[in-house]
Parts: sequence; structure tokens; C-alpha cells
Amino acid sequence: MTRTRTLRVDRATCTGQGLCAELLPELVELDEWGYPVLKGKEIPSHLHAHARRAVAACPVLALHADREGR
Repeated sequence: MTRTRTLRVDRATCTGQGLCAELLPELVELDEWGYPVLKGKEIPSHLHAHARRAVAACPVLALHADREGR
């Protein structure tokens, strides 16, 4: 079984501070109001450390990296 990591944003919790896009621009961009839009759900293995850093830095804990089995 291969485990992948996927990125998700809790939109109800997010306050649009934009730190996730600064720390993980490869996977997150901001919409016109400053809220994150994910470029893709799956986190490539070479970005796992960057994704963990972005998740940990989110001031309202709205960014999540989940493990999924395939």
C-alpha cells in the first residue's frame, strides 16, 4: 500500500492571512480576497517538509496535510 499526503484547507477556519502561500507557493496561491486556493491536492514527496512547515505555521490551524492509503 502506498501512502500519499494530501493538502486541504478548512475554509470555515481560514482567515486569509496568506502565510501558506508564502511558505508553499508550489501548491498554494491566493484568490482575489487573499484566501488560499490549492493548485493540487496531492503533495509531491519532495515538498513534504515544506508542507509540514506551512501546516505548522498556519496561525488559525486551517491548513492540513493528511495521509491517505492507496
